[in-house]
Amino acid sequence: MNIMLIRHGLTKSNVDKKYLGRMDEKLILSEKKRLKDKWSDIYNPDLIFVSPMKRCLESADIIFSENAKNKIVIDELKEIDFGIFEGKSYEMLKDDKEYKKWLDSGGTSVIPKGESREYFIKRTIKGFNKALKIAKEKNAKDIVLVVHGGTIMAILSEISKRNYYDFQIKNGEGIKLILEEDKYEIPYYSICGRIDS
Repeated sequence: MNIMLIRHGLTKSNVDKKYLGRMDEKLILSEKKRLKDKWSDIYNPDLIFVSPMKRCLESADIIFSENAKNKIVIDELKEIDFGIFEGKSYEMLKDDKEYKKWLDSGGTSVIPKGESREYFIKRTIKGFNKALKIAKEKNAKDIVLVVHGGTIMAILSEISKRNYYDFQIKNGEGIKLILEEDKYEIPYYSICGRIDS
């Protein structure tokens, strides 16, 4: 099975370099044309799985306008909950005691009123496995997930057992994943791995 993981297009918070998790922003206007031009006629998947956030739903509708009505929303594919950091930039937070503590942990500790990375990865993998189960039941060979940067990092770091930040991608970009006999390959990175059940 071919799996394309696509990060949603740019929002205002992305442009302003603010933490964007549970806030439900739409794409900026200029991003709609850029996404359409970039992905037009490139990929025609059997199934499209999407985070329920507006930025992902809108990106999927733009990229896959012909198939968009067939998209399947999976709640567990939402971005990490940034809690008290939500909607704020590094500049706004750099002197905050809680923020410094979170940075010192490498971004792994629980975000106040938000999630820990460990919980986020477990939630994301649950959603990813849900998508794979549906895809297998429907004999899909090519699927797409239109999700968040953090969601992609969570999935690929768990599969490869590599660093979470190794898999950062830009808005509107994608990474291909190949699944054969319960083993994954991330071709661009020349990485193989499994998700522990």
